[in-house]
Amino acid sequence: MNPVNYLYLAALLFSIGAAGVLIRRNAIVVFMCVELMLNACNLAFVTFSRMHGNLDGQIIAFFTMVVAAAEVVVGLAIIVMIFRSRHSASVDDASLMKL
Repeated sequence: MNPVNYLYLAALLFSIGAAGVLIRRNAIVVFMCVELMLNACNLAFVTFSRMHGNLDGQIIAFFTMVVAAAEVVVGLAIIVMIFRSRHSASVDDASLMKL
């Protein structure tokens, strides 16, 4: 397969994720769309790494996955706390965290 096809796929995945972040109001869906955008960036990093024949893009993709795993832990904890206090996972209710 041509590496350009992978870049098209990465651009498509990133666009879907960006649209989901901008359109959706549920915090879980927004969170999943951010993860989709990170995976699209990882795909682009690995594709460019393969095109140029070095491992730099794969190393960056690995560190991005580590950061994404930490983001999942912290983000889900925040979403669960908002849901417990407000009984809603809406992004609009997140601004009401001030008591």
